[in-house]
Amino acid sequence: MNDTGKLIRQLLRNPLSLSGIILIVFFIVVALAAPLIAPPSPRARDPYDMPRLGYFAEPQLPNSEALFGTTEGQYDIFYGVVWGTRTAFKAGLIVTFSTLVIGLSLGTVAAYYGGRLDEFLMRIVEIFQAFPYLLAAITMAAVLQPKLGRGIWAPMVALIAFGWTTYARLIRGDILSVKEREYVLAARVVGASDFRIIMRHVLPNAIFPTMVVASMDIGTYVLSFAALSFLGVGVQVGYSDWGQIIAFARNWIPVLAKYWHIILYPGAAITLYVLGWNLLGDAFRDILDPRMRGTRA
Repeated sequence: MNDTGKLIRQLLRNPLSLSGIILIVFFIVVALAAPLIAPPSPRARDPYDMPRLGYFAEPQLPNSEALFGTTEGQYDIFYGVVWGTRTAFKAGLIVTFSTLVIGLSLGTVAAYYGGRLDEFLMRIVEIFQAFPYLLAAITMAAVLQPKLGRGIWAPMVALIAFGWTTYARLIRGDILSVKEREYVLAARVVGASDFRIIMRHVLPNAIFPTMVVASMDIGTYVLSFAALSFLGVGVQVGYSDWGQIIAFARNWIPVLAKYWHIILYPGAAITLYVLGWNLLGDAFRDILDPRMRGTRA
Protein backbone atom coordinates (compact mmCIF):
# COMPACT_ATOMS: atom_id res chain seq x y z
CA MET A 1 0.00 0.00 0.00
CA ASN A 2 2.86 2.33 0.83
CA ASP A 3 4.47 1.53 -2.53
CA THR A 4 1.21 2.38 -4.32
CA GLY A 5 0.96 5.70 -2.49
CA LYS A 6 4.57 6.48 -3.35
CA LEU A 7 3.96 5.72 -7.03
CA ILE A 8 0.87 7.94 -7.08
CA ARG A 9 2.80 10.79 -5.47
CA GLN A 10 5.59 10.39 -8.02
CA LEU A 11 3.00 10.39 -10.79
CA LEU A 12 1.37 13.60 -9.59
CA ARG A 13 4.76 15.28 -9.17
CA ASN A 14 5.74 14.49 -12.75
CA PRO A 15 4.71 17.50 -14.89
CA LEU A 16 4.33 15.42 -18.05
CA SER A 17 2.17 12.75 -16.42
CA LEU A 18 0.07 15.36 -14.66
CA SER A 19 -0.40 17.23 -17.93
CA GLY A 20 -1.70 14.05 -19.58
CA ILE A 21 -4.16 13.46 -16.77
CA ILE A 22 -5.41 17.05 -16.94
CA LEU A 23 -5.90 16.83 -20.71
CA ILE A 24 -7.86 13.57 -20.54
CA VAL A 25 -10.00 14.82 -17.64
CA PHE A 26 -10.73 17.98 -19.66
CA PHE A 27 -11.94 15.94 -22.64
CA ILE A 28 -14.01 13.69 -20.35
CA VAL A 29 -15.72 16.77 -18.89
CA VAL A 30 -16.39 18.16 -22.37
CA ALA A 31 -17.82 14.81 -23.54
CA LEU A 32 -20.10 14.46 -20.52
CA ALA A 33 -21.23 18.09 -20.66
CA ALA A 34 -21.69 18.20 -24.46
CA PRO A 35 -25.51 18.60 -24.26
CA LEU A 36 -24.98 21.63 -22.00
CA ILE A 37 -22.04 23.17 -23.86
CA ALA A 38 -23.59 22.73 -27.32
CA PRO A 39 -27.28 21.84 -26.93
CA PRO A 40 -28.67 19.90 -29.91
CA SER A 41 -31.64 21.26 -31.79
CA PRO A 42 -35.01 19.80 -30.72
CA ARG A 43 -35.61 19.01 -34.39
CA ALA A 44 -32.35 17.11 -34.80
CA ARG A 45 -32.77 13.42 -35.58
CA ASP A 46 -29.35 12.62 -34.14
CA PRO A 47 -27.53 14.83 -31.61
CA TYR A 48 -24.27 14.03 -33.41
CA ASP A 49 -25.46 15.79 -36.57
CA MET A 50 -23.83 19.22 -36.77
CA PRO A 51 -26.39 22.01 -37.14
CA ARG A 52 -26.31 24.07 -40.32
CA LEU A 53 -26.47 27.83 -40.03
CA GLY A 54 -27.16 28.26 -43.73
CA TYR A 55 -26.41 26.66 -47.07
CA PHE A 56 -23.74 28.92 -48.56
CA ALA A 57 -20.72 27.15 -49.99
CA GLU A 58 -18.20 29.61 -48.58
CA PRO A 59 -17.13 28.99 -44.95
CA GLN A 60 -17.73 31.71 -42.40
CA LEU A 61 -15.09 32.97 -39.98
CA PRO A 62 -15.72 32.80 -36.21
CA ASN A 63 -18.51 35.13 -35.14
CA SER A 64 -21.09 35.59 -32.40
CA GLU A 65 -23.41 32.99 -33.92
CA ALA A 66 -20.69 30.39 -34.59
CA LEU A 67 -17.86 30.66 -32.05
CA PHE A 68 -15.46 28.56 -34.14
CA GLY A 69 -16.92 29.60 -37.50
CA THR A 70 -18.52 27.29 -40.05
CA THR A 71 -17.36 24.88 -42.74
CA GLU A 72 -18.52 24.90 -46.33
CA GLY A 73 -22.22 24.20 -46.25
CA GLN A 74 -22.36 26.20 -42.98
CA TYR A 75 -21.86 23.35 -40.51
CA ASP A 76 -21.16 24.70 -37.00
CA ILE A 77 -17.54 23.84 -36.12
CA PHE A 78 -17.94 24.54 -32.39
CA TYR A 79 -20.78 22.03 -32.15
CA GLY A 80 -18.80 19.48 -34.16
CA VAL A 81 -15.68 19.83 -32.00
CA VAL A 82 -17.65 19.47 -28.75
CA TRP A 83 -19.73 16.47 -29.81
CA GLY A 84 -16.73 15.07 -31.69
CA THR A 85 -15.19 14.51 -28.26
CA ARG A 86 -17.82 11.84 -27.64
CA THR A 87 -17.09 10.31 -31.03
CA ALA A 88 -13.39 10.23 -30.16
CA PHE A 89 -14.01 8.40 -26.89
CA LYS A 90 -16.36 5.93 -28.56
CA ALA A 91 -13.91 5.14 -31.34
CA GLY A 92 -10.79 5.07 -29.18
CA LEU A 93 -12.17 3.00 -26.30
CA ILE A 94 -14.21 0.52 -28.35
CA VAL A 95 -11.43 -0.13 -30.88
CA THR A 96 -8.75 -0.41 -28.20
CA PHE A 97 -10.84 -2.72 -25.99
CA SER A 98 -11.82 -4.96 -28.92
CA THR A 99 -8.32 -5.25 -30.36
CA LEU A 100 -6.91 -5.84 -26.87
CA VAL A 101 -9.34 -8.69 -26.15
CA ILE A 102 -8.67 -10.37 -29.51
CA GLY A 103 -4.91 -9.92 -29.29
CA LEU A 104 -4.68 -11.09 -25.68
CA SER A 105 -6.84 -14.14 -26.33
CA LEU A 106 -4.96 -15.37 -29.40
CA GLY A 107 -1.50 -14.42 -28.11
CA THR A 108 -2.10 -16.10 -24.75
CA VAL A 109 -3.38 -19.32 -26.28
CA ALA A 110 -0.50 -19.42 -28.77
CA ALA A 111 2.21 -18.84 -26.15
CA TYR A 112 0.81 -21.06 -23.41
CA TYR A 113 0.10 -24.15 -25.51
CA GLY A 114 2.89 -23.64 -28.06
CA GLY A 115 3.65 -26.23 -30.72
CA ARG A 116 1.62 -26.36 -33.91
CA LEU A 117 -1.11 -24.16 -32.46
CA ASP A 118 1.43 -21.44 -31.81
CA GLU A 119 2.83 -21.77 -35.32
CA PHE A 120 -0.64 -21.64 -36.88
CA LEU A 121 -1.78 -18.57 -34.94
CA MET A 122 1.46 -16.69 -35.52
CA ARG A 123 1.23 -17.32 -39.25
CA ILE A 124 -2.23 -15.71 -39.17
CA VAL A 125 -0.75 -12.74 -37.32
CA GLU A 126 1.97 -12.40 -39.96
CA ILE A 127 -0.59 -12.50 -42.77
CA PHE A 128 -2.51 -9.60 -41.21
CA GLN A 129 0.69 -7.66 -40.52
CA ALA A 130 1.77 -8.05 -44.14
CA PHE A 131 -0.84 -5.43 -45.12
CA PRO A 132 -0.05 -1.76 -44.46
CA TYR A 133 -2.30 -0.98 -41.51
CA LEU A 134 -3.99 2.24 -42.59
CA LEU A 135 -4.26 1.21 -46.25
CA ALA A 136 -5.87 -2.10 -45.24
CA ALA A 137 -8.29 -0.30 -42.92
CA ILE A 138 -9.26 2.14 -45.68
CA THR A 139 -9.96 -0.72 -48.09
CA MET A 140 -12.00 -2.70 -45.58
CA ALA A 141 -13.98 0.35 -44.44
CA ALA A 142 -14.87 1.09 -48.07
CA VAL A 143 -16.05 -2.51 -48.53
CA LEU A 144 -18.09 -2.48 -45.31
CA GLN A 145 -19.81 0.87 -45.91
CA PRO A 146 -22.49 -0.46 -48.30
CA LYS A 147 -23.42 -3.11 -45.71
CA LEU A 148 -23.04 -1.17 -42.45
CA GLY A 149 -23.85 2.27 -43.83
CA ARG A 150 -22.03 5.58 -43.38
CA GLY A 151 -21.39 5.80 -39.67
CA ILE A 152 -18.90 4.93 -36.95
CA TRP A 153 -19.16 1.14 -37.28
CA ALA A 154 -17.54 0.53 -40.67
CA PRO A 155 -14.29 2.38 -39.81
CA MET A 156 -14.20 0.92 -36.29
CA VAL A 157 -14.60 -2.66 -37.54
CA ALA A 158 -11.85 -2.03 -40.11
CA LEU A 159 -9.48 -0.70 -37.44
CA ILE A 160 -10.27 -3.64 -35.14
CA ALA A 161 -9.71 -6.19 -37.90
CA PHE A 162 -6.11 -5.09 -38.46
CA GLY A 163 -5.21 -3.65 -35.06
CA TRP A 164 -5.07 -6.70 -32.78
CA THR A 165 -1.85 -8.22 -34.12
CA THR A 166 0.51 -5.99 -32.12
CA TYR A 167 -1.06 -7.07 -28.83
CA ALA A 168 -0.98 -10.73 -29.85
CA ARG A 169 2.76 -10.69 -30.57
CA LEU A 170 3.56 -8.59 -27.50
CA ILE A 171 1.66 -10.74 -24.99
CA ARG A 172 2.99 -13.91 -26.62
CA GLY A 173 6.58 -12.87 -26.04
CA ASP A 174 5.96 -12.03 -22.38
CA ILE A 175 4.02 -15.24 -21.70
CA LEU A 176 6.75 -17.39 -23.23
CA SER A 177 9.00 -16.08 -20.47
CA VAL A 178 6.48 -16.13 -17.63
CA LYS A 179 5.08 -19.63 -18.19
CA GLU A 180 8.44 -21.26 -17.35
CA ARG A 181 8.78 -19.62 -13.94
CA GLU A 182 8.64 -21.56 -10.68
CA TYR A 183 5.22 -20.44 -9.50
CA VAL A 184 3.62 -21.51 -12.79
CA LEU A 185 5.32 -24.91 -12.66
CA ALA A 186 4.23 -25.28 -9.05
CA ALA A 187 0.62 -24.56 -9.99
CA ARG A 188 0.78 -27.30 -12.62
CA VAL A 189 2.22 -29.77 -10.11
CA VAL A 190 -0.67 -29.25 -7.66
CA GLY A 191 -3.16 -29.90 -10.49
CA ALA A 192 -4.46 -26.39 -11.27
CA SER A 193 -6.39 -26.16 -14.51
CA ASP A 194 -4.90 -24.37 -17.50
CA PHE A 195 -7.57 -21.66 -17.26
CA ARG A 196 -6.76 -21.00 -13.60
CA ILE A 197 -3.01 -20.92 -14.28
CA ILE A 198 -3.46 -18.49 -17.14
CA MET A 199 -5.84 -16.17 -15.29
CA ARG A 200 -4.17 -16.27 -11.85
CA HIS A 201 -0.47 -16.69 -12.56
CA VAL A 202 0.43 -16.06 -16.21
CA LEU A 203 -1.59 -13.07 -17.43
CA PRO A 204 -1.28 -10.92 -14.27
CA ASN A 205 2.51 -11.14 -14.53
CA ALA A 206 2.77 -10.70 -18.30
CA ILE A 207 0.11 -8.16 -19.18
CA PHE A 208 1.79 -4.94 -18.00
CA PRO A 209 3.72 -4.03 -21.19
CA THR A 210 0.64 -4.77 -23.31
CA MET A 211 -1.56 -2.52 -21.16
CA VAL A 212 0.97 0.30 -21.45
CA VAL A 213 0.91 0.05 -25.25
CA ALA A 214 -2.91 -0.14 -25.24
CA SER A 215 -3.20 3.06 -23.19
CA MET A 216 -1.10 4.90 -25.75
CA ASP A 217 -2.99 3.36 -28.67
CA ILE A 218 -6.30 4.94 -27.64
CA GLY A 219 -5.10 8.25 -29.05
CA THR A 220 -3.53 6.54 -32.06
CA TYR A 221 -6.81 4.82 -32.99
CA VAL A 222 -8.68 8.12 -32.74
CA LEU A 223 -6.12 9.61 -35.15
CA SER A 224 -6.62 6.68 -37.55
CA PHE A 225 -10.41 7.00 -37.23
CA ALA A 226 -10.16 10.70 -38.08
CA ALA A 227 -7.98 9.84 -41.09
CA LEU A 228 -10.64 7.46 -42.44
CA SER A 229 -13.30 10.14 -42.06
CA PHE A 230 -11.05 12.66 -43.79
CA LEU A 231 -10.57 10.27 -46.71
CA GLY A 232 -14.31 9.71 -47.08
CA VAL A 233 -14.62 6.15 -45.75
CA GLY A 234 -15.65 7.10 -42.24
CA VAL A 235 -18.74 8.80 -40.87
CA GLN A 236 -21.36 10.50 -43.01
CA VAL A 237 -21.13 14.14 -44.00
CA GLY A 238 -22.20 16.41 -41.18
CA TYR A 239 -21.50 13.94 -38.38
CA SER A 240 -19.64 15.35 -35.38
CA ASP A 241 -16.17 13.94 -35.93
CA TRP A 242 -12.90 15.86 -35.95
CA GLY A 243 -11.62 14.20 -39.11
CA GLN A 244 -14.93 14.90 -40.87
CA ILE A 245 -14.65 18.60 -40.01
CA ILE A 246 -11.10 18.84 -41.36
CA ALA A 247 -12.27 17.15 -44.56
CA PHE A 248 -14.40 20.23 -45.29
CA ALA A 249 -11.18 22.20 -45.79
CA ARG A 250 -10.04 20.17 -48.82
CA ASN A 251 -11.78 22.44 -51.34
CA TRP A 252 -10.29 25.56 -49.73
CA ILE A 253 -6.62 24.63 -49.58
CA PRO A 254 -5.53 27.43 -51.98
CA VAL A 255 -7.07 30.01 -49.61
CA LEU A 256 -6.53 28.15 -46.37
CA ALA A 257 -4.84 31.18 -44.81
CA LYS A 258 -8.23 32.89 -44.96
CA TYR A 259 -10.24 29.90 -43.73
CA TRP A 260 -7.76 28.75 -41.09
CA HIS A 261 -10.50 28.03 -38.57
CA ILE A 262 -11.69 24.89 -40.39
CA ILE A 263 -8.42 23.12 -39.56
CA LEU A 264 -7.27 24.90 -36.42
CA TYR A 265 -9.98 23.91 -33.96
CA PRO A 266 -10.53 20.23 -34.83
CA GLY A 267 -6.79 19.85 -35.47
CA ALA A 268 -5.99 21.24 -32.02
CA ALA A 269 -8.56 18.88 -30.48
CA ILE A 270 -6.98 15.84 -32.16
CA THR A 271 -3.46 16.92 -31.19
CA LEU A 272 -4.28 17.54 -27.53
CA TYR A 273 -6.35 14.34 -27.28
CA VAL A 274 -3.57 12.15 -28.69
CA LEU A 275 -0.96 13.98 -26.60
CA GLY A 276 -2.98 13.42 -23.44
CA TRP A 277 -3.20 9.67 -23.98
CA ASN A 278 0.50 9.42 -24.84
CA LEU A 279 1.47 11.23 -21.66
CA LEU A 280 -0.98 9.11 -19.69
CA GLY A 281 0.55 6.00 -21.26
CA ASP A 282 3.92 7.00 -19.87
CA ALA A 283 2.27 7.33 -16.46
CA PHE A 284 0.69 3.89 -16.74
CA ARG A 285 4.09 2.49 -17.65
CA ASP A 286 5.46 3.70 -14.33
CA ILE A 287 2.49 2.30 -12.40
CA LEU A 288 1.75 -0.97 -14.21
CA ASP A 289 5.17 -2.20 -15.35
CA PRO A 290 7.11 -3.57 -12.37
CA ARG A 291 10.35 -3.31 -14.32
CA MET A 292 9.99 0.47 -14.29
CA ARG A 293 9.61 0.69 -10.53
CA GLY A 294 12.56 2.04 -8.67
CA THR A 295 14.05 3.66 -11.76
CA ARG A 296 13.23 7.10 -10.41
CA ALA A 297 14.46 8.73 -7.28
